[in-house]
Amino acid sequence: MSAAVVVTRDEPADGPLSRELRALGLEVLGWPVLSIGPAANGAALDQALSRLNQFDWLVFASQHAVAEVVRRVPVPPAYLNIAAVGARTAQVLTAAGWSVAAVPEEQTAEGLVALLAARLNPGMTVLFVAGSRSLPTLHEGLNAAGAVVTQVEAYATLPGTLDIPTCQQRVAQGDIGAVTFTSPSAVEELDRALGTTLFNQLLGTATAITLGTTTGRKLAARGFASVLAMPATLMGMAHTTLRFIQTRA
Repeated sequence: MSAAVVVTRDEPADGPLSRELRALGLEVLGWPVLSIGPAANGAALDQALSRLNQFDWLVFASQHAVAEVVRRVPVPPAYLNIAAVGARTAQVLTAAGWSVAAVPEEQTAEGLVALLAARLNPGMTVLFVAGSRSLPTLHEGLNAAGAVVTQVEAYATLPGTLDIPTCQQRVAQGDIGAVTFTSPSAVEELDRALGTTLFNQLLGTATAITLGTTTGRKLAARGFASVLAMPATLMGMAHTTLRFIQTRA
């Protein structure tokens, strides 16, 4: 197949999404627009985790947050209820030996708020281990449901570095069939890195494939439709991309 696929997530050339796309016969362009770094104040996370027994729920929205917590707390606390926004995050927790009590069918922050709202008693305490760019949806939604939420930064989401002349050349060739986005921040950073004119040119001909509805809304706000990966996993994203490109061919 001639259509190329842009991977914007922070992964190596043989990362899970890129590897699966290549296995399906697609050309992959690695344009990592974000990188993951340490939290600005790691001591705040350490302090929050030192008093886990004061919380009823521990909530995760990303695998990066899971990695930071598991590294600090190798033995899962049996008394704590664990919730994860998506199946990928839940899988990482399970692999580390943590029992996940809640994963919403709609794998979004809104979906988790709706799921937990029925399980939260007024005054229940929630620790939300987040990234530096986490949207307020979870925190505000759980607060509105009556929980007392403590949000602590576990990692920083930083801008990546793109080879802009190479990106410009590939966009000009017009052979990019799809751009994959795994977070709203990836949309923002690709727009920032390329500049709005080149970003609009790219998305004017290539279709955005998203891992969640929140990312789709971020694209819609910029005037672009998107295709939601089904299922909402990296493998699902790769196969959704293939199906879409085959349909267009």
